[in-house]
Amino acid sequence: MVTSIILITTERTKINDVAEKLAEMDGISEVYSVSGSYDLIAIARVKSNDDLANLVTNRLLSIDHILKSETTLAFKAFSRHDLESMFNVGM
Repeated sequence: MVTSIILITTERTKINDVAEKLAEMDGISEVYSVSGSYDLIAIARVKSNDDLANLVTNRLLSIDHILKSETTLAFKAFSRHDLESMFNVGM
């Protein structure tokens, strides 16, 4: 499984529209509206690097009003949430 964080800048009046389209897209597991330099952060979880390349270079292009994106590749997860779920089995 390949996990990627995609930082997205959109047209200001289209943030919600873009977020909804991203959330419906296969391979995108979560979309967050955020403050700061970007408008949205999308979490992509796909089977392979080729699937990620297709998602970013082909499928994201089908969404109007995305002005800029920056894709980062996650190497390893350090998540308190994941650790807690491992120890809470059966609770």
